[in-house]
Amino acid sequence: MKKLILQMQISVDGFVGANADHRWQLWEWGEDNGWDEELKRDFNTVFAGIDTILLSRKMAEEGYLTHWGNAAKKYPADPFYAFAQRIVEARKVVPTDRLKTSRWERTTVVSGDLPREVKALKAGEGGDIAVFGGAGFASALIAAGLVDEFQLFVNPAALGAGRRIFDQGGFRNLRLLGSKAYACGMVVNRYAPSG
Repeated sequence: MKKLILQMQISVDGFVGANADHRWQLWEWGEDNGWDEELKRDFNTVFAGIDTILLSRKMAEEGYLTHWGNAAKKYPADPFYAFAQRIVEARKVVPTDRLKTSRWERTTVVSGDLPREVKALKAGEGGDIAVFGGAGFASALIAAGLVDEFQLFVNPAALGAGRRIFDQGGFRNLRLLGSKAYACGMVVNRYAPSG
């Protein structure tokens, strides 16, 4: 059975988005990358086992696929951007009831019934499923109990306020799968639902 892996950048105090305009992430997906080489390698290792990307409608419409497609073309020989090529090659699935067809290559639009669609994806063959979206999309997946692994990229910043992803899901215990600190100040914590 395939796993659904939720990757989120998060602050030390548990926020995935700032209310104010703060530069708090070591890498905000642009040219200025504060990640060290070991973190870049480990990030690509995760993508090597992914063959499907579950993507929120908002992320798709706001240019996620175009952004990483352009990065793959711009840096074809850079080993760090191997993940961008994986994003281009992977099957993408956008669950939504607002779109009827996909306008993105290798991307399928499915119904917005998250439990049904995610269970169908997990039952398929191949590698794991990475999920990308904003706080609302992540919160809905967590609340529905669909996430098999949380990969929380803890940035060395405290925001004090902002958007969270665990508010809808209520109390739950998590089991630590691993934790690794990097020279750049990032800590990646991996958890699975307990039980």
